Amino acid sequence: MTRFGALIPLLLAGLLAACTKGGDAPPPTARPIPPRAVDFPADMVLVEEGPAVLGSNRVDTEGRAREFGSRRPWYLDEHPLRTIGLPAFAIDRTEVTEQDYVLFVAALDYPPPPHWEGDPPQPVDRHLPVTNVTWMDAQNFCHWRGARLPTEAEWEKAARGPEGREYPYGDTFDREAANVGQLGEIAPAGHFETSVSPYGALDMAGNVWEWTASWYLPYPGNTASSELYGRRHKVLRGGSGNGSGHYQLEQLTTRGAYRFFLDPRMRQADVGFRCVQRLGPEGAVVADADDMQHG
Repeated sequence: MTRFGALIPLLLAGLLAACTKGGDAPPPTARPIPPRAVDFPADMVLVEEGPAVLGSNRVDTEGRAREFGSRRPWYLDEHPLRTIGLPAFAIDRTEVTEQDYVLFVAALDYPPPPHWEGDPPQPVDRHLPVTNVTWMDAQNFCHWRGARLPTEAEWEKAARGPEGREYPYGDTFDREAANVGQLGEIAPAGHFETSVSPYGALDMAGNVWEWTASWYLPYPGNTASSELYGRRHKVLRGGSGNGSGHYQLEQLTTRGAYRFFLDPRMRQADVGFRCVQRLGPEGAVVADADDMQHG
């Protein structure tokens, strides 16, 4: 089932129009749902407490951003490379699926994604990652499950591991290791078993972009200014399999350090999410989702 052509125009048009000034964003579809506490479920993987290598010091020495017509300099918002400590947490092994979201919609009579069909609306393929959801939709689902969206730092650590891999599966780009566009459509969640992070999370490179809890802001120590920074856009991570046909873009956007962004009120056909739970010293779930409820 093809659901693409969503975010790639933003990449090719300089990452600005639809994210910032491309008309009014759709209104929120639902109010925040308070989080509930549940035990660490079996479909999540453990990310141990310890160092997280974040960002990069890469520089676009070949002028690729200009070549592709991007107004946003490549790599600059990843600066500087740094290491921080993070507490232990659990993260979904795969992206949240249509089947998962069906249960959420049915339990709360929640508005379904606009691409669902029928009466009542249902997904065509329940094995695919759920997409066409706003940031609040994603956060509400995670809260319903007793979890929350990952921070940008949590997502990046889960993808890159404690040593800061370039890609979840290693340091060298491999177009066949993940769904970066060669299929021309979204793959079932977890289909690419070769696209596995050091902690066992799948599809953190490609398939669908993923919402995070974080606003798009400069990193500490980054002195470069940008009109795109601020509490207007939420960070997206992971890249997608949107069939851009540009090897350089696939190689760039599926890197573990790559940062993208979107108005949290918007939906896109290749934007999904996964959830996390913070864990305490004894492995018990820490109820910190209230802190992330509004980002």
